[in-house]
Amino acid sequence: MKNYPDYTHLCSDTTSLIVDCRRQTPIVLYWGSKLSDTTLPSMLGLLCTRQEAKCALVVETPISLSPCLGDGFTGQPALDLFNDGLAWSAGAKLIDVKQANKSSVIFLSVDEVRDISLEHRLDLDYETNVLSASTSITNQSTTKLNVNYCAAPTFTMPDHINKILSFEGRWSMEFQTNSIDLFLGAFVRENRKGKTSHDNWPGVVLHAEHTNEQQGECYGYHLGWSGNHRTRVELLPEQRTYVQMGELLGNGEISLEKDQTYTSPTLYVSYSQHGFSALSHNFHRFVRKHILSDRITKMPRPIHYNTWEGIYFDHDVTTLKQLANIMSNAGAERFVLDDGWFLGRRNDNAGLGDWVVDKSIYPDGLNPIIEHVNDLGMAFGIWFEPEMVNPNSELYRAHPDWVLSTTGNPQIDFRNQLVLDLTRSEVCDYLFEQISDVLTEYPQITYIKWDMNRDINHTGNAKGISAIHNQTKAVYALIDRVKHAHPKVEIESCSSGGARVDYGVLAHTDRIWTSDSNDALDRLMIQRGCSFFFPSEIMGSHVGPRECHITGRQISLETRIAVAFFGSMGMEMDPRELSDDDIAMLQSGTQLYKDYRHLIHSGRLYRSELNGHSVDFGIVSDDKSTGLFAYNSVVETRRTMPRKYRFDGLDKAANYKLNMIWPTQLKEYSSSILSVVEDQIFSGEALMKFGMQLPIVFPQTSLIFKLSKQ
Repeated sequence: MKNYPDYTHLCSDTTSLIVDCRRQTPIVLYWGSKLSDTTLPSMLGLLCTRQEAKCALVVETPISLSPCLGDGFTGQPALDLFNDGLAWSAGAKLIDVKQANKSSVIFLSVDEVRDISLEHRLDLDYETNVLSASTSITNQSTTKLNVNYCAAPTFTMPDHINKILSFEGRWSMEFQTNSIDLFLGAFVRENRKGKTSHDNWPGVVLHAEHTNEQQGECYGYHLGWSGNHRTRVELLPEQRTYVQMGELLGNGEISLEKDQTYTSPTLYVSYSQHGFSALSHNFHRFVRKHILSDRITKMPRPIHYNTWEGIYFDHDVTTLKQLANIMSNAGAERFVLDDGWFLGRRNDNAGLGDWVVDKSIYPDGLNPIIEHVNDLGMAFGIWFEPEMVNPNSELYRAHPDWVLSTTGNPQIDFRNQLVLDLTRSEVCDYLFEQISDVLTEYPQITYIKWDMNRDINHTGNAKGISAIHNQTKAVYALIDRVKHAHPKVEIESCSSGGARVDYGVLAHTDRIWTSDSNDALDRLMIQRGCSFFFPSEIMGSHVGPRECHITGRQISLETRIAVAFFGSMGMEMDPRELSDDDIAMLQSGTQLYKDYRHLIHSGRLYRSELNGHSVDFGIVSDDKSTGLFAYNSVVETRRTMPRKYRFDGLDKAANYKLNMIWPTQLKEYSSSILSVVEDQIFSGEALMKFGMQLPIVFPQTSLIFKLSKQ
C-alpha cells in the first residue's frame, strides 16, 4: 500500500523542485524559480493535465526520472539492460520515498518481475541552488544483469525553453560555445575517447529565447565524470522536452551479480532566472563549497612558473637554476619542472613509465635544483603522466601485457605512447610506488602536474572487457592514494590541456590546466567558456612566450598578463628572452595579482555579452565593495569609436571610485576619457545603466579597471 505523498518538494534559496509521485514512476513536475506557499503542488498537477491526442496513446507515457521501454517510452530509454530473461523491457514501479528534509530525497522503485531495484537520489544545496542527482540500479536476481546504459535522472524542461548552448572544441581550443535552436528530434553529443575530451564536453545550458548574461531563464547541466559520456536533449512530437545525461558504457563493462549495484555519475543541475552569469555563480559557489578541499580554498593560489614552453626536453641543472632566478625575480611563487626529468626522456619517444630521476642529466638527483628553488622562496612541483607508457621504456619491455588493447587489432599510434591498464591492481601498485618513491625521496615536492596525453582507442583490459569505467575509477583511486600518502601535495589535472576538466576529477584534484594554448586571444574565449561551470581559481592560466608556440601569434606582454591575471596565474616561457623592461612589467603584473587574487578567487563573475570586438567581464566581491573589470579588445570596431562599457554587479545605490589599474602605461591616439575619470566618484547606477565611454585603443589591448565603494 502506498505510504508516501503524491508530491515531493525540495527547495533552495531561490529554486523549487517538485516531483510527481502519483504514477508508478517519479516525474519532475516543476523545476525553476522558488514557489510561494500559496502555490500547492496539487495545483500544478491539475494544470498539467493532458488528454488523449489524435493517433496516439490513450494515456501518454510519462517522462520519469528513468523513462524505460517497459513504460512504453519512445524517446531514449534511461536504462539499457539485458540478461537471459526480460531485463531489456524493465519498468520499475515506485514503492517508497525517503525524505528527511527539504534538501534531499531518495526514490526507491522495484521491478518485481525482473528482480531489479532502482534508486534515484536528489540533493539540492540550499545556499548554491545546485542539485546533485544520481541513479543506482541493483540486481536482485541470481541471473547476471548486464548494464549497457544507466542515465542519471532525466529532467523535463518547460516548453518556453527553446535554445541549447553547448560546449565543443579541439586541442588548444577547448570550451567553445555554440548556440542552436531546439528542434524536433534529439540533440546528441557522445564521447568515446576515454577522458572528458577536448571536443565534446559533458555539459549543456538550456535557455529561453532572449536570455543573456544578466537576464532571463536558463538551466545548466554537467555530468561530473572523466570517462565516456552521452548528452541528449530531445523535443518529442507531443511538445515535451527532456535532458538526459549518463556514462557511455562499452559492451560488457558493467555486469552485475546478485545484490551488486551500479551508480551513475552525478549530474549537477542548476537554474537561474537572472541570466547566464547568475547560473555560473551558482556553480562556482558549489565548487568552492562542496568539491574543492577546505585547505585549497583557504590558501592563496601561488603564481606558477612552468618549464615546458621554456625548455621542453632540454633539461640542464645550470639552465634550470638560471630560469628559477629570473622567474623568482619576476614574481613566481612555485617552480614546476615539466616533462623531461626521468629516465631516458630526451623527447616524447621514450621514458614514460620509468619514473626515476635520470642521473645522466641530474647526477646528484633533483636536490640541487629543488634546494635552489626553495632558497629563492618558491615551492617546487613536478610533472607525471602515470597512465601512459612508451614502448621504448624499461616498464614496457618488462610488461608489454600491461597496456589496454583488443585482441587481433594492432595498436593505433598516438604520441608514441600506449595506455596502461589501471584495472590491474599490480599496475596501480607499481605506479603508486614509483610516484611515492619520488615524493618520499624529495619531500620538498608539494605539487604534481598530472597529465594524460592521448585518447584511449582500444579499451580492452586483461580480461578482454572494455575498461573505461573501471579505468576512470582507478585513476581517481590512484590520485587519492597518492594524496593520502602525501597530504601536502597538490595535484593539477591536465590532459593535453583541457581534455579532463570536470567535477569528477576536480573532486580528487586541486587545479586544472585549462588549455595547452597560451595564446592570450584564444585564452579569452577558452576561459570564458570554461567559466560557465568552473571558477577562476582552478583555471590554470599562464603568461606565454612572446610568440605563441601553437598559433605563432605575437601579443603584447601587457595583454598576456591581463588575460592570465583572471585565473590561477602562472608564467610559461623561456625567461632568457625577456628584456629588463619585460621583467619589470611581469613584476608589476604579478604583484597586482597578489594584491587582488583573493577577490578574483572568491568573487562573483559577471560576463558581458559578446559583441564581436572584445571579450569583457568583471569580478565583484560578495559585499559589492570592490570590483575588477576587464576590457579585452580583440579586433578593431567597425565604427570610429568603441561602445560604452557597463560595469555589471555593483550596488546601484552606492558610490564608487574608478581607477584603471592595468596597464601601468598606455599609449593613446589622443587624449581620452581615461584622463578625466581616474579617481573620480560615480554611482553604481550610472556605471551599470549608463556605462563609461571606452577609449580608442589598438586591437589586442587589455584594460583592467577597479571600482571601490566609497
